This record gives sequence, C-alpha cells and structure tokens, in this order.
Amino acid sequence: MTANVTANDTGLSRAAGADATAAPAPAQAAPRPAAPRRPPVPDAALARVDELIAGMTIEEKTAQLYGLWAGASADGAEVAPHQHDMDAPPSLDELLPHGLGQLTRPFGTTPVDPALGALSLLRTQRRIIAGNRFGIPALAHDECLAGFAAWGATTYPVPLSWGASFDPELVHAVAHAIGSDMRSVGVHQGLAPVLDVVRDARWGRVEETIGEDPYLVGTVATAYIQGLESAGVVATLKHFAGYSASRAGRNLAPVSMGPRERADVILPPFEMAVRESGVRSVMHAYTDTDGLPSAADEALLTGLLRDTWGFTGTVVADYFGIAFLKNLHAVAADLGAAAGAALTAGVDVELPTVNAYAAPLRAAVAAGDVPEALVDRALRRVLLQKAELGLLDADFSPVPDALAGTDPDAPDAPERLRGTVDLDSQRNRERARALAEASVVLVRNDGTLPLERPARIALIGPQAATPTAVLGCYSFPVHVGSQHPGTPLGIDLPTLHTTLAAEFPDAEITLAEGCTVDGPGTDGFAEALRAARDSDVAVVALGDRAGLFGRGTSGEGCDAESLALPGVQGQLLDALLDTGTPVVLVLLAGRPYALGRAAGQAAAVVEAFFPGQEGPAAVAGVLSGRVNPSGRLPVSVPASPGSQPSTYLAAPLARASDVSNIDPTAAFPFGHGLSYTTFDWSEADIETGAAPTDGTLRLSFTLANTGERAGSEVVQLYVHDPVASVVQPVQRLVGYLKVALEPGERTRVRVAVPADVTSFTGRDGRRRVEPGDVELRLGASSTDIRLTARTRLTGEVRHVDHTRALHALIERAG
Repeated sequence: MTANVTANDTGLSRAAGADATAAPAPAQAAPRPAAPRRPPVPDAALARVDELIAGMTIEEKTAQLYGLWAGASADGAEVAPHQHDMDAPPSLDELLPHGLGQLTRPFGTTPVDPALGALSLLRTQRRIIAGNRFGIPALAHDECLAGFAAWGATTYPVPLSWGASFDPELVHAVAHAIGSDMRSVGVHQGLAPVLDVVRDARWGRVEETIGEDPYLVGTVATAYIQGLESAGVVATLKHFAGYSASRAGRNLAPVSMGPRERADVILPPFEMAVRESGVRSVMHAYTDTDGLPSAADEALLTGLLRDTWGFTGTVVADYFGIAFLKNLHAVAADLGAAAGAALTAGVDVELPTVNAYAAPLRAAVAAGDVPEALVDRALRRVLLQKAELGLLDADFSPVPDALAGTDPDAPDAPERLRGTVDLDSQRNRERARALAEASVVLVRNDGTLPLERPARIALIGPQAATPTAVLGCYSFPVHVGSQHPGTPLGIDLPTLHTTLAAEFPDAEITLAEGCTVDGPGTDGFAEALRAARDSDVAVVALGDRAGLFGRGTSGEGCDAESLALPGVQGQLLDALLDTGTPVVLVLLAGRPYALGRAAGQAAAVVEAFFPGQEGPAAVAGVLSGRVNPSGRLPVSVPASPGSQPSTYLAAPLARASDVSNIDPTAAFPFGHGLSYTTFDWSEADIETGAAPTDGTLRLSFTLANTGERAGSEVVQLYVHDPVASVVQPVQRLVGYLKVALEPGERTRVRVAVPADVTSFTGRDGRRRVEPGDVELRLGASSTDIRLTARTRLTGEVRHVDHTRALHALIERAG
C-alpha cells in the first residue's frame, strides 16, 4: 500500500514510507506530571483498621459512613432546593458518642475568616476525637472547582477555561496551589474535578466541564487531580457517569444514551483519571440511564470502577443522591431500602449530612434486609482512606499548618488570629493570571486587534463593570456570598472597566451598560449606541450571570432553552454593529452562545468564559497585545441558537445534509483559536505508513513561527476512520501539544500513534482495533487540518481492554 501526507494548507502531497512497519512497543503519553506514588498504608495502620472494625458497634460503623452539614441553611437557599426534604440533622453532641465520618463544607457554607474557620474546624475535630471511644477524627471536605470555595480565597478560571488553555501542566500547578491552601486550614478532600463531557451546551453546568471532547477532558482533569493530590488533598471525580447527557440539557433529567456512546464518550475521561492520576474518591451522578440510577448501579460502581479499573478509594454520594433513590427515582420504598441499594452498588459515604446511612440503614441491617458485611466493606474503605491521610496515626494532631505555632486555646485566639491566614497570595494570583491568559480565545479578528492606542473606547455591556462577571457558579462569592448581601467579597475583583483603564491609560473610556444580563429592558440602548458612535472602537462585554437553581443564566440548575444570548443582549449587539464603529465582542460566559451577525461582522470576538479574578487583566492584555492569545475553543460555538444537541464529535448523519433544513455546522469549531502571529506546518514525513493492529504509526513535521512576535500553536491530532464496523464520529481528538515558539523559530514535531488509540466499542460491546485505512489529521482546529497522513493498520481485529495505550505521543524533537 502507499501512504500519503497531504499538506492541506498548500495543496501539496508527497508519497512516503510505503512498507514501513512499527516498532513493537506502543507510544505512551506526552510528558506530563507523573501520577503521585503514594506510599502503601503501613501494616500497623492496616491492623488498626481491622481492629477498629472488629470492635465497633453498628452505630459506630454507620457513623463513619455519613457526614454532618451543620451550617447549611434550613430553607435550602444557599445550596440545593431538595435540602428542605431532609430531616434537620442532629447536633454534633448527639452524634459524638458514635463518631462522625465527614464534616461537610466547613469553609464553603457561610463567609468566615480563613483563620477563624481553621480554628473552628480544629476545635470541632478535637470534640469529635474526644467524643468517640476510638478517637477517630472526621474527614473534612469542601468545594474546589474554581479555587477553594472559601471566603477570601483566590478565584481561578472555571474548568471550561482549563480546557481552553490546552495546557495540562498549567492546570496541574493551579490545582497544587488550590490543594495546598485547603490542606493548610485542615481540609482533606476536594469535590472536584468534573469529568462530564459536554453533549448539549444548553445544560447549565457546561461551565463546570472541561469541554466536549473526552480526550481533552481526560488529560486536563487528570492533571488537575495530580496537582490536588500532590498537595495531600483527596480529589473527587464527578459525576460518574453520564450527568452531562441529560435530555434537552435539563439538570438532573433522565439520560438517553446507548452503550457505545457511554463507553466511547462518557467513560474514557474517568478511566484515564483512575488509571493515571492517583485519584482517591469518586462521586456518583444523579442520573438514571435507561432506567438505572447511577447510585444503584453495581455494574458501574463496583464491576467497572473497582473490579475492572482497579479503583481502591471511596465512592461518595452526590448531595442527597441516596435519598433520591426513594424521592426522585422511585426505585426504593423507603430510606432503608435506598441505603441498601446504594451500599450494594458500592457507595461508601453519604453526603452531605446524616440521613439514609444512619437510623434507616441500621434498621434495615437489624431486619436482615441489608447484610452487615456491606456496611463493613464501606467502613473498611473509609477507614483505610483516613489511615492513608494519617488521621488514624497515634500521634495525629488536628492542628492545621495555618495555625501551627499559635495557641488556639487562648481566650483571645479568635481576635489574635483573625486576618492571619492568606488564601489569596501573590503566588496564587500569578497562577490564576497565567491560566486566565492561556485560556482566552481569540475567535475572530479582522485585524482590529491588538488595539493600536485608541483615543476613545466605548466600553459597553452588562459585563463591563460587574465585579462578579468573571466568576462561575461554584466560586465562593457567587455560590455562597450572593446569599449574604452586604458581606465583603473577601478578595479584590477588578472589573473589565478598571483593567482597560489601566491597560490604556491615555484613552478616553466611556462606560455604558446598555442592558442587564437577562432583563427585557432596552432603555439603555440609546446611551450605548451614542457612546459607540462617538468612539474609535466599541468593546462590548456580554455573557452570563452565574448562579444556582434559576438564580442565574449559567450554573447548576440554570439551563437554557436555546443558545441565544440571554435577555436582550443579542439585540444590543446587532444595534451596535449597525453603528459602523468597529465592535470587539468580549464574552464572559459559562457556555458558548450563537452570536448571530457578530460571527461574521464583528471586528473581533474574544471568548474568555469565566476567567476568574485575574481574568479582566488577561482580557485587557489580549486587547492591547500585551498577551498573545493562545487559547482554543473546548466547545464549539454554534451558528444557530437552536441547533442542539450538537458537538464536533459527531457521526456523518449528524452533519449538515440535503434532507433537513437544520444545519448544525458550528460558526467556530472545537479547537479553533487565533493568534497575533502566524505558523507554518511543513516538511511532513511518515516514518511508518503501515503498522499491525498492535503496532504504532509514526510521523513528523516542521512547525515554524513565521510572524513577528512570540506565540503558541496548539498542535491537534485527530483520527478519522473511513470505514468501521459500527458508526464512528467523523473524527476525534487523540492527542495535542501546545508549542511555544519565538519569532522565526522552527521545531521538528514527532508524532507516534499507538494502534490502541484508534479503538472503539464494537457490536459485541468489546473494544476493538480494526485493520484498514486510517487518516491521521494534524490541525490547528477540528476543521483547520494542515497535514493529513493516510495510513493503514494491518492484520486481524485485536481486542483491547483498560490496559491499552491511551495517548498518542506528540513531542518537540528539536
């Protein structure tokens, strides 16, 4: 056979390597931080766990399987509407004779000075240790999706921005900083990251995801987990599995999904994380898939997760998820039956507070409906994790690092400690700034950007001067602080207005809101249009207001009917385009929106998602040219507000056709992003044009920065299978590498593609590598393919499992 490399940007093609064969060893992942190698639990600790289990009463056993959320509001306003369905939790004093497994969100429930929060947690832990006869402390958990969700802590870009960075190493560094802050004040577990793959961008929690491609999600999430775990904090994979595929993008709705979509799209990020990250906890999803709730799915939580993938940590319930087996799914008659179903499936810990795993579970055990052995199985996992964290050590001290060297028992301790713990350090902000800058995507540019010393700038839109416009729904100021009006934010949140003024000190900046994020009023249009007409350029900041359960336009429970910009923002944008003043659209949003005429008529479009507290400075830097944008879209930007669900990861039938009047083609595709410099892809060479189904395909090419300033190109590798035994996506991402080059710099890039990464789930439910033609597409986006290598896999069908190679190798060769 003959293999060809086509240089798509020049139209040139060249024959190469007709009969070359692969080296026998498959290539592995591009260099990334290694999974942390935790030392094994000492034999003495294992013996201690066995001794504890043997000596515990059923009350003491079940007490280790639930948490206490003592600080939650009674009406559910702070967190979850279903909170009011649960009985009021008992006091800590009532629980203490039997112990307590978890403390729920000691920092993330109400605004509290970090030092005083650490002091409160310390004193609570001392009460727990002294109050149960075995002296076992609780494991404290908190949210950390966009930074440690605590008052006064740095707010980082949301996970959708992590994906836009295409930079796992940078995400690893941010996660380590987040974990270090959490551990310093006594928190042991973080409820992040989200590994859900976007299937419908109307879903409110898109901002919490990393993108619409499972490989991107898996690699970036794995780096985040490694970073958090390297700081000594237990990461939690969520939501296992299928939450993002709910019907019509509605939160907590049923999932309609076939077994191959689940196996090839939803599960791979979780599989990668379990294999490579050292993750120690998994949270089940709220979903039911084909009538089976995840919390009661033994094949998923035990058969796949533990027996096949080898996971050895704890499975925790999403908040109230066990009770939902009775209240929402109706597969359990009472809470005791719900507890039994969840324990059987493999859920070890009930969160957030005392409920089904307490009295109802004990009654079910006493009645013989639930074997006590299931309680012991979960208990052993919980205690082993506490042993691994050092909580069962004879010399364990609950004093966190932040309070080391202080006297927490002194009468004046609260006043003396107030303000002494800094969770928003300069180093944190530098990392937040680096990630924000790396994740800003220049979507469109007619040459207007970077702005050349404009004399008059009209800054327009509801996001222009709103401090929280850059924050996602799980950031503390939005998630909790919004329920405490009048309380200071705890961190400095500069607006786009203030940062633009600093970036362009000589420009006259006119501010006009124009409209609110989702209000119906157009009264502000006239002022905004007047400001635009009187200016050299109009910077228009539009997007979302993050919130919870309908209190925002993006976030948990804030699902969208369509992907039109909320409220009258689209009308304002169209009116501004009609002024004739160049419009630079800046989007601060939790999901991609259809941009209407602006997709082709705006002078520039900048997508920043929710970039965190350093985001406004990052956006201003991109507008001025101080920052050369290098972000790429982790989700497609739709051309039409109603063409959902649709992602780039689509089969041929999902593409535009002559038999439907709906065209789902994206306005801007997955992986797209522009730069202020240019790159040339050339000198492609296939080193192995054919390989057996257990071999490796190899090629290389030259990447050059042909512009006048330093910049980064994101090399993206897609696989296209021309003919397969079951329907496949037209193409899918299997590797990427962000390459930074100085002006005029050239580098050779080597690519090695194990046949394993072409595998997919066949008709029999087994993953298979099929012989036949394969196209390896190297591009700057999913539609901007620069080089195509037409290769071939030879031999017989080969079945692979969870030990297969997961990565193509893409590396600079000098």
